[in-house]
Amino acid sequence: MSARVHATCVAIREMGVLLLGPSESGKSDLTLRLIDGGAMLVADDQVALAVEGGRLVASAPPHLPPLLEVRGVGLVPLPCRARVPLAVAFSLVPGGQPERLPEPAVWEHAGVRVPRYVLDPSAASAAARVRLLAERAPLALEPQDSEAGLAVESPRRR
Repeated sequence: MSARVHATCVAIREMGVLLLGPSESGKSDLTLRLIDGGAMLVADDQVALAVEGGRLVASAPPHLPPLLEVRGVGLVPLPCRARVPLAVAFSLVPGGQPERLPEPAVWEHAGVRVPRYVLDPSAASAAARVRLLAERAPLALEPQDSEAGLAVESPRRR
């Protein structure tokens, strides 16, 4: 069984990256920059998440066409990766100033945790930061990680 979350997902070197944020938070723009740097779209605006073998697997919801909304251009068809294990999540805060040395945090869905970072998507280095952290992320964190003081953010139901 899978559930949908309001997010965008890309694949970077076989690792899923989930971009979380409300409408107009910069998810699609950051996705375009990541794709320009070699990432592949999984799903834009809505992402299906399922637990498989103790890991979260991201995919496009059924019947969602492989399109990316590009501001000022429209909906652009792109090649998509069908499924990817989720490795890391980013909470997008446009214009926000993330902490310089934040405490480790996690994002949790269906009892599975992945590292979570706060990111200003408009920062010049945003795409580079995403790539850097995606390539170093484990595919899931053990439940005791949250008991060791990691902040946990769960998805909000829409």
